[in-house]
Amino acid sequence: MEGKLRNKIVLISGGASGIGKAAALKFASEGASVIIADINEEEAKSTLKLLQEKSPQNSFVRCDVSNADDVKQVFAHIEKQYGKLDVIYNNASVYLSGRDARITDIDEEIWDKVISINLRSVFLFCKYGIPLLIRNNGGSVINTASSAGIIGIPDCDAYTASKGGTVQLTKSMAAEYGQYNVRVNCIAPAAIMTDMMRKSNPENSSFDEENFLKLRTPLRRYGTPEEIANIACFLASDASSYLNGVVIAADGGITINGDLSKVK
Repeated sequence: MEGKLRNKIVLISGGASGIGKAAALKFASEGASVIIADINEEEAKSTLKLLQEKSPQNSFVRCDVSNADDVKQVFAHIEKQYGKLDVIYNNASVYLSGRDARITDIDEEIWDKVISINLRSVFLFCKYGIPLLIRNNGGSVINTASSAGIIGIPDCDAYTASKGGTVQLTKSMAAEYGQYNVRVNCIAPAAIMTDMMRKSNPENSSFDEENFLKLRTPLRRYGTPEEIANIACFLASDASSYLNGVVIAADGGITINGDLSKVK
């Protein structure tokens, strides 16, 4: 099969739905063998069915991404079935609308849960996965941050802390593992129309969709999971071979603009 990722073995955490699903389908269409690591078996099996229409080499491993034993089992599966690994896409994330909050209000259990899924998972997948990349003479690590890791966003301090940590961990790992031809880069999306984003802005919230698009989003629209998947595919491919430690703000310009009310 021809494609930008031909013969590459790619692991995607949180690959069952949303951006992860779009990336899994994109990567498979470009010739990669894709392993989905996700806790949602129903959605993962549905996505895997679509992937296996492209190639039977794609697979799914049930995984709590914050659990070290589960993560180790993912890499045991990869070593046994594929014998190598080229790309780790740390995509798994959670935003707990209505429960995440400012530091003085957030419950400790919610803080721990968000940090575990969003940041501890990056630690675990890199800790146990980067040695496989090094053994394969290098590879690409792609981390998922958010605009919340770049600018201050109120009332979701666990989420912003996890995503800020992801940004800085990306940079330190890029400096540490570049010598082994392991590139570590980061995508920081915002306003991507996924189920998680819909749930983060319920109808009874103070979120004003019309003014958000008009005053905060220079492109005046939401992004799509497929647009983020295209960026991830580039970072996974050899076309990005000299990118290392980069944080790509895939947000339509949200993080660089002020008030757009006077822009005609």
